[in-house]
Amino acid sequence: MNADTERQMLAKAEVLIEALPYLQRYAGRSFVVKYGGHAMGDPAMAQAFAHDVVLLKTVGINPVVVHGGGPQIGAMLKKLGVESSFVDGLRVTDRATAEIAEMVLSGAINKELVGWIARAGGKALGISGKDGNMVTAAKLTRTVTDPDSLIEQAIDLGFVGEPQVIDTAILETASSAGMIPVVAPIGAGLDGETYNINADTMAGALAAALGAARLFLLTDVAGVLDANKRLVSNLTPTDIARLTAEGAISGGMIPKLETCVHAVEAGCEAAVVLDGRVPHAMLLEFFTSRGAGTLIRADA
Repeated sequence: MNADTERQMLAKAEVLIEALPYLQRYAGRSFVVKYGGHAMGDPAMAQAFAHDVVLLKTVGINPVVVHGGGPQIGAMLKKLGVESSFVDGLRVTDRATAEIAEMVLSGAINKELVGWIARAGGKALGISGKDGNMVTAAKLTRTVTDPDSLIEQAIDLGFVGEPQVIDTAILETASSAGMIPVVAPIGAGLDGETYNINADTMAGALAAALGAARLFLLTDVAGVLDANKRLVSNLTPTDIARLTAEGAISGGMIPKLETCVHAVEAGCEAAVVLDGRVPHAMLLEFFTSRGAGTLIRADA
């Protein structure tokens, strides 16, 4: 063995030793991971993500993957000549759009991700919120304020829903059987209708219901940035409210952090917003002292 090889092996051993306390602390706990963004369209990154998830399962952690699919739904709607519009980042979903969304999310995307995990050596179970009555959804309502009259008006988003009741039995059964649940963000309502649910919202609701050790929201940014565009490593709900009021947190980051706040205040130990484009970002955040992204915990 030459000196270079010995140094490389020593470095690998040191990484394992650094990870040991985290492995011991979270063995048997659940991690909920929202997978989406540009990483979904890159085969190399999808492969890396699948290996990360399988590694978590192998070391005794129970990952639950919730995936998005907005761009893929948009592409299919365009291909089929179905027009769609958005309100506050949410797609207005009529019945035809809802059927296409379910086909893309529960079909093509879900099974592709299951395939990546299988190729990485894991056993994945592709499901949606409708399976096992896991997610009972209710129609989501939104209001907008007319800029002239300042009167709030209700906006009908169609078949867009939000989780109301979560039954984690199917997730716990799959995890106990050595499988990795891969969840499409679709839920059934008490009215018998099928609702499309925002993937971040779905992941947060599942993390809260499971009492997960971590909720990971993989995004296309490094994490939460302050007014000087520097990464903020740790936040609480109080910090988030202050930064939002100051304008440092805006746009699409606001609903993501609202999801994180709801999760940590409802039973999830901590949530993390991090860049899914960085290889193995989830492992760097959790298994190393330096971390990555922004960690959100409930106020003390």
